[in-house]
Amino acid sequence: TMSVILGDWQRMPAITQDPDLMADLQEMQQQLLRCKSIVSSVLMSAGETRADAPQATTLRAFMDGVVAHWQSRHAVEHFDYVQADEDFPILSDTALQQMVCNVLDNAAEASPRHVALHLAVRTGMLCITVRDKGPGFAPAVLEQLGQRHISTKTERPGRGLGLFLVLNVARSLGGRVQVRNTPPRGSEVEIRLPLSSIAIEPGA
Repeated sequence: TMSVILGDWQRMPAITQDPDLMADLQEMQQQLLRCKSIVSSVLMSAGETRADAPQATTLRAFMDGVVAHWQSRHAVEHFDYVQADEDFPILSDTALQQMVCNVLDNAAEASPRHVALHLAVRTGMLCITVRDKGPGFAPAVLEQLGQRHISTKTERPGRGLGLFLVLNVARSLGGRVQVRNTPPRGSEVEIRLPLSSIAIEPGA
């Protein structure tokens, strides 16, 4: 309902002719999309880890689509995206998409000018690494990560929730997440997922 109302407002002359109102409206739409993303992640962390209608694709095509979708909603000054050398068939996975987008969202919030996403395949694992040049995580956050819904800073509580959900989804796929600071400035989130949790088995 909120999305429909905002869409109607965006076409009203009284709003389209007012730059300040249009800016507020666009911000509301972005926040609504973020709310939708968080709610979807909550549902998936509770057990809905596969897409309703998964489709066969490849790792590269899937990740390129995830990145294109994320970039359409974020204007990061410098986005460093490195694909994996290997490519193989997988099933499209909503949980994986939401997990990657959540980590990228967090990085962009902390570091609007620079976000990096590097993919690699090592010893049967898909490694997804997201780096930023923000202020990094407080030691207390790193110690308590995964234990509860925590926030890295009070003015943006969604960041702690996002990481909490990322950890839950990764575990449901048989993977693990490592979070660390990268001196002199920045942080790194590395997600490792077994290829068996996303790849299409030969003959399937």
